[in-house]
Amino acid sequence: MSRSLRHGALAATALVFSIGTLSACGAGNNAETLKVRPDNAATTVDRIKIQNANVIIQPEQDAEGPAVVAATLFNDGPKQEVLETVTLPGTGATVKLQAAEGKGPVVVPAGGRVILGGKGNASAVIENGRQAGRAGDVQNVVFAFSRTGDVQLGAAIVPATHFFKEFGPSALPAPSPKPSESASETPGEPSGTPAESESASESGSEAESGTSTESDEASTSH
Repeated sequence: MSRSLRHGALAATALVFSIGTLSACGAGNNAETLKVRPDNAATTVDRIKIQNANVIIQPEQDAEGPAVVAATLFNDGPKQEVLETVTLPGTGATVKLQAAEGKGPVVVPAGGRVILGGKGNASAVIENGRQAGRAGDVQNVVFAFSRTGDVQLGAAIVPATHFFKEFGPSALPAPSPKPSESASETPGEPSGTPAESESASESGSEAESGTSTESDEASTSH
């Protein structure tokens, strides 16, 4: 191959590489473009996308208290969607929805998102957390939207520890109080040490002895 042909081949290769790089950059870095799925449960139905779905229960398996459904809801449609219900098929669990403002429905705005779980966000609370299942299992969760309808996925059941503590149920069992040092003392036990008691007795005896000697000397002088 001549020198001119080699130069032409190298230039063509460089051009193709540059175009490919620019195309990749233009595609963006979102998970859908790069085909990278989130670590937690995710699904898409029509214009509704649900990501990071988990059922977060109490830190201790047998602890009493609520559980929550945590997820991020995206609405890529031109009109708002209302999250009407969240259910856990196959269980007797009842899920109570509450908007971030505390009143009204949970509305996913057009082109926006809503986070379920965490301080200052909307919530989906399961009053009886034991009905949600056991940590490590996968629970089917159905999100019912006003326009799209039912969107179902399998969410992992995780305890409210580490990262999930911030998104878990707000009512967590309080730690057991430690007994105070004063309460551990035996009632009626003298607070002083034996050495202090002995020295006090000796001081009292010496004082009495000194008083007796002075009385004897006074009576002798008379």
